[in-house]
Amino acid sequence: MITPADSARRTPLLVRSAAELSTAIQRALEASEPREGRATLGLVPTMGALHSGHASLVSTAREQNDVLVVSIFVNELQFNDQADFNRYPRTLDADVELLARAGVDIVFAPEATEVYPDGRPLIKIDSGDLGLKFEGAARPGHFDGMLAVVAKLLHFAMPPAALGVPTAYRAYFGQKDAQQLVLIKRMVADLNYPVEICSVPIIRSAEGLALSSRNQFLTAEQAQAALVIHRALSLVRERADRHEPLYLEDVAGLFAMEPLVELDYFELVDPRTLQELAFNCQDTPFTGEGLLLVAAKVGEVRLIDNMTLGY
Repeated sequence: MITPADSARRTPLLVRSAAELSTAIQRALEASEPREGRATLGLVPTMGALHSGHASLVSTAREQNDVLVVSIFVNELQFNDQADFNRYPRTLDADVELLARAGVDIVFAPEATEVYPDGRPLIKIDSGDLGLKFEGAARPGHFDGMLAVVAKLLHFAMPPAALGVPTAYRAYFGQKDAQQLVLIKRMVADLNYPVEICSVPIIRSAEGLALSSRNQFLTAEQAQAALVIHRALSLVRERADRHEPLYLEDVAGLFAMEPLVELDYFELVDPRTLQELAFNCQDTPFTGEGLLLVAAKVGEVRLIDNMTLGY
């Protein structure tokens, strides 16, 4: 494996088409020096506007793989608000600079016509019941669009079958988008994709705010108010660690004290099925495992966060 420290700073190979990507991956794998008799290929799908959270994803993937691909594509299908799609930051030059420092081998930055050559696809992946709740309820169609592009990216970066050495294939996603991660793992399992889905922990600011490309749209006052999200999550975790009742409704009251923050949901769910664990939210001591999900609107910016309990 290549570590960031071992990687000489170099500009990654920037490719725009699926054919160029396949060729670049094959050449990079053939030129690599795989350990233990197999090569390893890592993929980090992103929409660009990269920040420290993405850097953590890339760093983890770099340490674990011989060849590393990062994709940058702003996927219109997962935006249910055209204005939100239009204002999403496009910072390709800065992104490539960050990826160069991280030792990335290949950057795949296709145009929409490369990913969707016939326009919006007629055949779609249905995110099912898992995609209808929480973020899916707030952003109808979001997860169907997300799964459509992830399915394509996983195919585009698939290691070539004709390679002379066995290849392990991994894709990396951040734990911050917890519902997205559950859906991707389910899709990969249900559709038998030959790829391991790896999750990377949330990266936070010194004050506790989960890093997100959307944070740049917050004013200083809004960013300060948004810290209530981490305070609420941390309070529930403290109670869980002590095996106390969680009293989620009580904790949710913290949001009412921040007039700049409008709470959407604050729920404890099963980390695999996203089913609500209501019995753990009231008077009984917390046991087992759970995933605490939160979404709130701060000004015009929608923020999501989560925290695992009982691990």
